[in-house]
Amino acid sequence: MLMPHPGFLRQVVDEYEALSAAEAARASEPSPRARDLAYTLCVSTGTRDVRVALETAHRLLGARPEPDRAQLVE
Repeated sequence: MLMPHPGFLRQVVDEYEALSAAEAARASEPSPRARDLAYTLCVSTGTRDVRVALETAHRLLGARPEPDRAQLVE
């Protein structure tokens, strides 16, 4: 299986979780952006269910240390 870049995966997970929390607080239907992010998570993790995709993404991100941001700036 291809592995998504950790930085990309972190960004998608963070955005999806923030958007989902905001939409849940408003009790609104998922926005087109939330559906796009869910699709991206599923494709990136090789899954078909966004809950499984999030679990897989968290497992993948936990298995790899986040890159040192200072090294990225240099």
